[in-house]
Amino acid sequence: MTNTTHTTHTPRPAGPLARLDVLISGASVAGPSLALWLSRYGARVTVVEKAPALREGGFAVDFRGHAHRTVLERMGIRDEVHRRQTHMGRQIIVDADDRERVDLPAFLMSGDVEIFRGELSKILYERTRDQVSYVFGDSVASLSEAPEDTGGVDVTFERGAPRRFDLVVGADGLHSHTRRLVFGDESQYLRFLGHYVAGFSMPNHLGLDRTARIHSEPGRMIDICNYDGDPQRAGVGLVFRSEQLDDVRHDVARQKRILAETYAGSRWRHAPLVLKALEEADDLYFDAIAQIHIDRLSKGRVVLLGDAGYGATMGGIGTGTALVCAYVLAGELALARGDHRTAFAAYETEVRDFAKGCQKTSGNAGPFLAPATEKKIRSRDRAYRMLSSRFLAGFFKRLTEKAANGIDLKDYGALVPSPNRQP
Repeated sequence: MTNTTHTTHTPRPAGPLARLDVLISGASVAGPSLALWLSRYGARVTVVEKAPALREGGFAVDFRGHAHRTVLERMGIRDEVHRRQTHMGRQIIVDADDRERVDLPAFLMSGDVEIFRGELSKILYERTRDQVSYVFGDSVASLSEAPEDTGGVDVTFERGAPRRFDLVVGADGLHSHTRRLVFGDESQYLRFLGHYVAGFSMPNHLGLDRTARIHSEPGRMIDICNYDGDPQRAGVGLVFRSEQLDDVRHDVARQKRILAETYAGSRWRHAPLVLKALEEADDLYFDAIAQIHIDRLSKGRVVLLGDAGYGATMGGIGTGTALVCAYVLAGELALARGDHRTAFAAYETEVRDFAKGCQKTSGNAGPFLAPATEKKIRSRDRAYRMLSSRFLAGFFKRLTEKAANGIDLKDYGALVPSPNRQP
């Protein structure tokens, strides 16, 4: 699928955005979610993705609360998401000898429904590929806004021919290339939160079946899990406290050395299996736990969506936030009949507090998963025991849904004018 374009085969519906030509950078979740809505409103949409094909696998993501459920239903994918969910069960915190300390029921960690990011990406691609042009194996090289009398954004690509688009959307993640081209280097916007996260696959030596075992020591955590029921494979998650490192995202050998040094001497009986699997891993993910803080989400005809504008590495309900905000961005563009100034301003007004609220929940992810001291580990475990009790289960569920429900969704289907009505 390298540098492959899927052209539109199904006629685009007449709609308020029928004259709009939009480029979306990023084909993970936020980009295809927006593409789904824009194509329904009649826009011509191109999604460019630097990877040669859809990215498979990835961490499991969850949806929780009324806003998430509403958007999944309005997108028409709620049933399919439930059909492909992980069905993850208990997650157990253990001591160094692998004895159970806390048993976490599924609802605490997996929300209303949990699905692999790669599976969600497939669903969105399957729902949009006949109306949206996808270009894999390419990326944006430069962006320049055309003179106002002609309008549009002139885009050059690393491989493809240059084109002009009416609007460009950066939906290319926490380390967004689009954001860097238009808003400046990410060092201005990325806030490091004192921890790193890593993940890779390993043989399922523990015989896990949709369960996980979690061990924390001061400043570091190891999680061995099985999400998909494959008896042969398990996944490893690592979170550790650290000073900020030089950018090592593209240096896998150095990442492995850092992890091996960090987890050397771990007291958990299964740590040697993890470190052995690390040596052989060919699917290592490694990144800082960080957040993006930027004053404005748009500049001219370019706008940021999802992690590119308000992301967090983990714990910020990022996938649900991306779907909700894609719904809002497309809806405001349709309400404004493609007037980007009006639509982008309304989009920022609608989502800013919501996105910030979701982002706040990620601030404690590192210290909570890898507490700095034994005392803090014991304190966290006591809190987990309380919150997993039946007496407090409802309270905790409402607490975890508070940020996810922090937006009053408009019904754009009822608000958007008929395409036959004159503006």
